Amino acid sequence: MVNEFQHTWAIILGGSSGLGLASAKKLAESGMNICIIHRNTRVELPGIEREFESIKSIGISFLSFNIDALQPEKRQEIIRKIKSEIGSEKVKCLINSIAKGSLKSMTTENSLTTDDFLLTINAMAISLYDWTKAIFDAEMFHQDARIISFTSEGSLKPIPNYGAVSAAKATLEAISRQIAFEFAPVGIKSNCIQAGVTNTKSLQLIPNSEKIKEIAIKRNPFKRLTEPEDVANVVYLLCKEEAKWINGTIIKVDGGESL
Repeated sequence: MVNEFQHTWAIILGGSSGLGLASAKKLAESGMNICIIHRNTRVELPGIEREFESIKSIGISFLSFNIDALQPEKRQEIIRKIKSEIGSEKVKCLINSIAKGSLKSMTTENSLTTDDFLLTINAMAISLYDWTKAIFDAEMFHQDARIISFTSEGSLKPIPNYGAVSAAKATLEAISRQIAFEFAPVGIKSNCIQAGVTNTKSLQLIPNSEKIKEIAIKRNPFKRLTEPEDVANVVYLLCKEEAKWINGTIIKVDGGESL
């Protein structure tokens, strides 16, 4: 372990798998302490706990909460617990990797509803602001904090059954930019990473995901999918001192797939 980020913390929303988990591992390897907030079933927990144990074995401090991060009262409860645990140490990085939403068509019998849109946008976009504001109000942010969220090409292009998520990703990007603008005076930087098609649990839930992967490999100049570790590497780079002037942007991490 390299103690590059010693005595600082990352709070990762949705960090039990995929991009969030890969980011947790990468930041832990650089000495950052990790707090993962996730929502998983009892059946899923043994595998998740094994992943968490591998992070703890690196030698950093580690917290996890299997709880609904979208409920305001739960959020405040977790914030109080985290603040008590970390003491005088500060949150260097907040990562929003929540993947909760509706994957319905607009034209089928069981089509998208207003509630589907609202649930998805709240879970995947507005939650970024809610958590940023809660941590800020609790005076837990590092003086040079980084906020990172994950968007996709779907924020700009229509994809079958992706309407609610597409709207959420576009909203997420707008909120990230506004955070970058309004919180800059207190040292907070906010950016989105637009990952290429990555074989995560979230992707597997999308109808015809195998076809999506096949097309992505053909499109990509390197003829492979994006790996969670590719994205985690850029999360790490965005947390470094040398990245402190990157703010309010969307960074593509796709090997040129979107070209």
